[in-house]
Formats: sequence, C-alpha cells, structure tokens
Amino acid sequence: MKIVILGCGRVGATLAGMMGRAGHTVSVIDQSSDAFQRLGPDFQGTTFVGNGVDEDVLVRAGIREAEAFAAVTNGDNRNIMASQIAKEIFKVKKVVCRIYDPIREETYRELGLETFCPTIVGSQIMFDAITGKKQK
Repeated sequence: MKIVILGCGRVGATLAGMMGRAGHTVSVIDQSSDAFQRLGPDFQGTTFVGNGVDEDVLVRAGIREAEAFAAVTNGDNRNIMASQIAKEIFKVKKVVCRIYDPIREETYRELGLETFCPTIVGSQIMFDAITGKKQK
C-alpha cells in the first residue's frame, strides 16, 4: 500500500516506521527537514519538505497513487484541511486525521472525516488506570 503521512513528529515518524517495516511504500511530508531525523537511518521511504495543504507538495509526495493518507501534525486546522483535500480532491480511499480538540473531532467525524482524538483516548486510558474499570 502507498501511504502519505503529513507530519513527522513522534506519531508521524513512528507510524512511518511501522508502515515501512510492514512493507508499505511511505512518503512523509513536514515543514521542517530537521523533523526527518526522527525517522532513523533504516527508513526506506521518501521525505518532502513543504506544507501539506499545498496540492503541489501532495502531488510530489505521491498523493495521486496513495491508498491512504494520515494527517498527524500538531495543528488541527492543518490536519482537517489536508485530510479534506486528500479525500475530496485526490479521492484517497483511506484518510485518517488527528484532531486534539474533542469538540472539533466530533464535528468533523460527523461531517465524514475519519478522525481520532488523543485527548479523548488519553483521558480514557487514565480513567481506566485510576479507577480500574472502563467508563461506558
């Protein structure tokens, strides 16, 4: 599978490594070339410096051939916009978007984006650890 990942922070770099080791073709986009150091020397994919909401950058990264797109920058607005571009303009089959703000996450999920919110996930894990039971 060909995947384009926007954002090479801890999550993006870890995901890129996991996908690469699983045999997938990986392209990573980040605004800072320094971020690619997180990928490590064994990373077999390609890297692109640029803004993930710029269609030319997405095309250079292979979005036209991509079967999946993951937006995991630190900016909710950038992730949302890039995910919408990948889904609506480039018709990528699987688009996943990280959104930190729980209210926004719910709104955009209802609008058809596949989202996850680390704020909610992390809070649930902490709740479970503290109380010893899962909240419904």
